[in-house]
Amino acid sequence: MNIDPRDALPPEQLDALSRAFSDQLLACLDECARGRRGLFSEYVSEDEEETSWPEATRLRELAVALQNVFSQNDQRNALCDEFLDLCTMHGESHPGERKLARAFLERIERGDVGTPTEEQQKPW
Repeated sequence: MNIDPRDALPPEQLDALSRAFSDQLLACLDECARGRRGLFSEYVSEDEEETSWPEATRLRELAVALQNVFSQNDQRNALCDEFLDLCTMHGESHPGERKLARAFLERIERGDVGTPTEEQQKPW
């Protein structure tokens, strides 16, 4: 799908959106790494108070919107893409949210975001 170049966002607006997303993501990852649940998916418990994390919900919504904006501008945002990938991981074989948050924070600090998250399987 080609868009009219006049409809594309200027690079400085894309940069500002990326920074806003990054700042919010880091804040939520830090909170999640300390034990709060519900960053990567909606957390459900018996206690209504414990389930509500509006910042995490907004962050997931922002990530989807940002990914769409970047794709319309023929660009990618590795941080956004990786966060959304982590949001799709569910099941017993996947680490808990605290571990995911810690590992993601470490990858961000090392500058590894945008590279494969899992070791390539050796053919032997």
